[in-house]
Amino acid sequence: MQFHPKKWLGVLVLAAVTILPGRALLAAEFPLPPAGTNMVGQLRVVLSRQQDTLLDIARHYDVGYNEIREANPGVDPWLPGKGTRVLVPTQYILPPPPWQGIVIDIPARRLYYFPAGQKVVYTYPIGIFRPKWPDPLGSTRIIAKVKNPSWTVPKNIQEEHAKAGEPIPAYFPPGPDNPMGELALETGWSQIYIHGTNKPWGVGMRVSHGCFHVYPENEVQLFKMVKVGTPVRSIDEPYLVGTNGDGRFYLQTFAPIEAYKNPLSPQQRAVNAIAAYQSAQHTQFVVDWQRVIDLVQKPNTIPTPIDVNSPSLREIVDGLPAEPYRFPPYGADANQATPPGAKAPPAAS
Repeated sequence: MQFHPKKWLGVLVLAAVTILPGRALLAAEFPLPPAGTNMVGQLRVVLSRQQDTLLDIARHYDVGYNEIREANPGVDPWLPGKGTRVLVPTQYILPPPPWQGIVIDIPARRLYYFPAGQKVVYTYPIGIFRPKWPDPLGSTRIIAKVKNPSWTVPKNIQEEHAKAGEPIPAYFPPGPDNPMGELALETGWSQIYIHGTNKPWGVGMRVSHGCFHVYPENEVQLFKMVKVGTPVRSIDEPYLVGTNGDGRFYLQTFAPIEAYKNPLSPQQRAVNAIAAYQSAQHTQFVVDWQRVIDLVQKPNTIPTPIDVNSPSLREIVDGLPAEPYRFPPYGADANQATPPGAKAPPAAS
C-alpha cells in the first residue's frame, strides 16, 4: 500500500489524546509467565445490559470479533440482551519463542509485542488479509513510523471493490475516514503496514489487502512504544499448546489459513504441536485425543484443557462468577480512525 505522510514541518508539540471517562483504551499488558509455562491472562464472564453489543464488550477488553463470536455461540452480536452471560476470552497461549519484538500469529488474528529489556507482553487483536491477498510469513523489521498517512488506492484494489459493487475513491486524505488510520508502522515487507483503521468493528475479521489492522486506540499505544528497527515475525500457527502452572494441559485452535497450503492435515499439525511442546518442556501429559479431534474439527479460540480427567471448558466457564459490564457503549461514531474521545488526531513521540 502506498502512503504519503502529511508533512507538518516545524511542529514540535504533538497533539494529545483525551479519552472518554470510564473507557479502557490500552492493550492487554501481562507479565511474562514463569519459566516452564506460556500462558497469560484469564477468562472472565460479564453480564450485558440491554444497550450493549458483543462488539462493545470485545473492544473494551481488546478482543477481536472472531474471538468474541466464537466464545459466545448462539448469542446475537448486536443484541445479546439484558443479563446475558458473555464469556470474554482474555486468556492466551503465547506464540512459540523467540519472544522478541512483534510477533503476529496470522491464524489467531493476534499480535504480540515483547519490548526489549522488559518482562512483559502486550497483545492486540488484528484484522488480517482477505482471501487472495495473503500476508507474508517470516521475519522483517519496522522501518518507519508514519503519522496521519494518506492512501492512494492501487488500481487492482479499486477494481476489486468496483466488481463487488462497493466502489471506493482513488485517494483518501489523512483523517478519521482514512482506511489506513491516523498512525501506521511500516514493515520491511513491501507495502505492508501495521495501522489503525476507520472500521474498527472489522478488527478480528479478514478485511485487509495485506496490512494488519488494529483498534485505533491500540495503534496509539503501539506507535508510542515501538521503535524503528523493532523485529517483526509473522507465523502460521493455528494450534497453540501450553500450560499455566495449574496442572492442566491446554490447546487453543484457530481455523487454518488456506492460502498457506500446509501439506499436513489439520489433525496432524495439532498432534505435532502437542508433541513438540511436550518434548521441549520435558513434560508428559496423558492427552484426551477425542478432545483434540473435536477442537481441530471445530476450532475454539479459547485455551481448552486436553489432558485426561481435566474439566471440560463448559464446566470451567459455568464456574466463573459473572460481573456487571458497566462501561459506556462506543456508539456508531466510534467506527472511524480516531480513537473514541480523542479531540485531535493522535500522535506520538
